[in-house]
Order: sequence, then C-alpha cells, then structure tokens
Amino acid sequence: MNTSVPLLTDYNTFKVGAKARSVHSLSSIAQLRLFLESHVSEPYLFLGQGSNVLFTRDYPYDVALVRWRGKQVKLLSETEALLIAAAGEPWHELVMWSLQQGLGGLENLALIPGSMGAAPIQNIGAYGVELKDVFEWCKAMHRTTLEERTFAFEECAFGYRDSVFKNELKDQYVITEVALRLSRNVHSINITYAPLQDWFAQAQTTTPISPLAVAEAVCSIRKAKLPDPKVIGNAGSFFKNPVISSEKAKELLSQNSETPIYPQPNGSFKVAAGWLIDQLHLKGFKMGKAAVHDKQALVLVNTGGASGKELFDLSTHIKQRVSETYRIELEEEVTIF
Repeated sequence: MNTSVPLLTDYNTFKVGAKARSVHSLSSIAQLRLFLESHVSEPYLFLGQGSNVLFTRDYPYDVALVRWRGKQVKLLSETEALLIAAAGEPWHELVMWSLQQGLGGLENLALIPGSMGAAPIQNIGAYGVELKDVFEWCKAMHRTTLEERTFAFEECAFGYRDSVFKNELKDQYVITEVALRLSRNVHSINITYAPLQDWFAQAQTTTPISPLAVAEAVCSIRKAKLPDPKVIGNAGSFFKNPVISSEKAKELLSQNSETPIYPQPNGSFKVAAGWLIDQLHLKGFKMGKAAVHDKQALVLVNTGGASGKELFDLSTHIKQRVSETYRIELEEEVTIF
C-alpha cells in the first residue's frame, strides 16, 4: 500500500515538484479503512487526479491516492438510470463510458480532469451544466469514526463550485461512491451555452443532436482553447467566475456593453473571470516559469519547472490587477497548500 515516492510531481496536474513524507495508493475500501485507522493523530491529504490543487511548498505529512475503482448502471425506468461509480474512477473516462451505455446527462461535463470522488465536493460544472443537476446520492466514510454514511442531494448544500464538503464537513469525510441519475432513450439536450450554440450552428446539423454529439463538441471546444495537463502543467480554470450584484452588473455593462454577464436564479449575476483578465491584456503574461495561457486567460500554466510559489505569485498579481481595475475580488477555484 505504501510507495516510497517523496515527490508529488506525478500526482498533481500542475506538475509541481513538492515533496510529501510518503504516498499511499489506496485501491480498495479496506485499504482506505486501514489508512484512516493508522492516521488518527496527524494530518494527511487525499488526492484523486490532483487536478484542483496547487502546492506552494512541501507537504510534510502523508498523501493518500484515491484509486479504488468500479462502476455499474441500475435501470430505474424506460427513461432513467442510476450510474453508480467508485470515487477513484477517472471523470472523463466515466463520462464517455456512460454515453456508450446510451445514458445522457454528463455530456456537457466531458474532458474535465479529475475523479468521481472529487466531483461532488467541487460541484464541477461546465457549458451550462453542474454535477448537482444529476446528483442522486454519495457514500462517504468519516475520517475519525470510520462510520459509513449516505448523503442525499439535500444534505450536500450544493452551490457554485461549492458543497457541504468544502464548508461544514470540510476534511471530515472521504467520499467513496457516487450515484448519478441519468437519462436513457429520451434525452434533454442542453446547448444553451454560446460556444455550443455556435458549434452546432456552424455544423448545420439536420438530425436530432445526441448526447454523444454534445460531448464531442465540448471536447473539441475545450481542446481548442485549453491546454492538455499531460502536455503542459495546469489545473484548468484557476479562478471562479465572480458573482456580483445587479448594481455592479449595470456598472460593468455601462463601461462595456459586451461584458459577458449572466443572470442567476437568485437575482445576482455572474461575470466571466477570464474576460476580465483578458481585458487587462494578461493572456500570455509570464512571471518566471509560470504564465497565463495564451488562449484562455482563466488558465495558469507551468511552462516547465515552475514552482508552486511562482504560480501562486502570478495568481496574486492577477487578483490585484482585477481588484484595482474593476473592484471585483477574484476567488481561487484551485485549492492551495
């Protein structure tokens, strides 16, 4: 269970070479239980695919890799099914597998790096869809008592890139399994997001759009503007899209009518963080070996050998520039250690 690999380079998508005391690969719930039993009195860190973390320094304790796998489909009716998957299942592989089973609902979330277990914690989302839209329940193990508990949708307190597991229950549970309610035979396609609308308008599709076609479009759009973490170190979107008041939205639109602002159900508005950064001409901007991606300003990249401190300093510079210019405070989507 224990591998003597002190460097975390291969376990975070930023490819930052922070050190840990040791790394444990957990391939079963039994191994998870043993790990928790042996780590009652000191800190430790769980990593899935490491796609949402930035190490600014060495991590002086043990790291556990969530690697238990397994997935199944339970048919509920002619039009619905449950996809039940272990926390260690790689997210994109799971999305594509679900589509191959004739299931719909995850197509807009294709090509998001990460694992199933992290998806509810972050309430991952893209192209007009969030995990909460299909979430049914998840199972989790308490880190101290080892009690296993099932969390229903209402108990997870999902918000924008947020959940109860990032707040009241932060670091208290390890998610072990997740169930998603997906469509079968009859699908509701969501292409309300502008890039998807443009994609299918250009494709001039005459046949009904399938979930697989949406996934393929999402993958194509993402590949065109987002760097592959296997090629260049990054963690996808570094910042959340700021949620602003109606007054602030009016102010931004009065300054530039093309500001991408989206009304929210609660009366607030969301503004595209990448657009704000881009307006400051920071695309391609470098600090040491850390840079803003030249095609998507929301993505910070490790151009080769960047330290976590360099990437963090770059993010701080961006936050300061946005704050000074727009009086909007950016919040990191990435967890920083």
